[in-house]
Amino acid sequence: MTVKALEGILFSGHTTTAGQPRAGVRAAALSLVFAGLLLGTPSLFAVQSTQPSKSRHKSSKSSSSSSSATAHSKKGKHFAKWSPMFPGSHDKLVEQNVELNKSQVQRMNNEFDLVQSEMANDLVPVSETEALKVADNLADTHRYCRPWTRDFLQDFSQAYFNVFHQPLQVNSLVRTANQQAWLRRHNRFAAPAFGDTASTHLAGVSVDLSRRGLSNTQYQWIRGYLQPLQQKGMVDPIEERQPVLHIVVFEKYSDKYTQPRSNSEASEATEADLLGFAGSQP
Repeated sequence: MTVKALEGILFSGHTTTAGQPRAGVRAAALSLVFAGLLLGTPSLFAVQSTQPSKSRHKSSKSSSSSSSATAHSKKGKHFAKWSPMFPGSHDKLVEQNVELNKSQVQRMNNEFDLVQSEMANDLVPVSETEALKVADNLADTHRYCRPWTRDFLQDFSQAYFNVFHQPLQVNSLVRTANQQAWLRRHNRFAAPAFGDTASTHLAGVSVDLSRRGLSNTQYQWIRGYLQPLQQKGMVDPIEERQPVLHIVVFEKYSDKYTQPRSNSEASEATEADLLGFAGSQP
């Protein structure tokens, strides 16, 4: 709209006051025009400035969704790689407890039961050797297990050491029900202290071995060692998501030390026989 037209609109039907210069009216009209332009300009800029902001917001949201999808995909791949040879299950825990009940293996409800069993040699100490180490945080009073579990540990660790010249590490042995209940409150993977699926550590038949630092070759060797023993019903390993290998050893493992022997001198047990499977896989 031109200034002339605006003047026509503003002053149509009115006459100029006598003595007032027309230039003053013209200046007033121009001022109104400029004022209108200035008032209209911020809204124009506001519209223009908000549009790129929406675009950036959409781009940011899209990027966030993409990152989330990537993270979810990576997480999925991580769990997909978990394929244990010896998986754990509710049924397996029930079966293990049934087997222990058949053998009438006592559980350690408290420290009194633990000390009493140790004094009666129902539980025997596990000592460190060049082939077997015990975690520093495992208390001396809890470095005990059943005799057949200790036999297995000695055989297993020595066989491993003969091949790789490195020791295995024990993280946990016997536990009391009180200790297991405390552990369950702080570790969602821990088995309960009572019931059909109670932890077999309470019976002193189980051992947790550390998997930290083991190469794939070493761990495959361990699997190969345990599998025949599992098939014979001597052990029942469970590969947990935590970096430990949980192994239940049944009293049947002791049978390999009590096989009938001939009275002839040639058939007497040698030191190698007493070591069981040391140096070779079962």
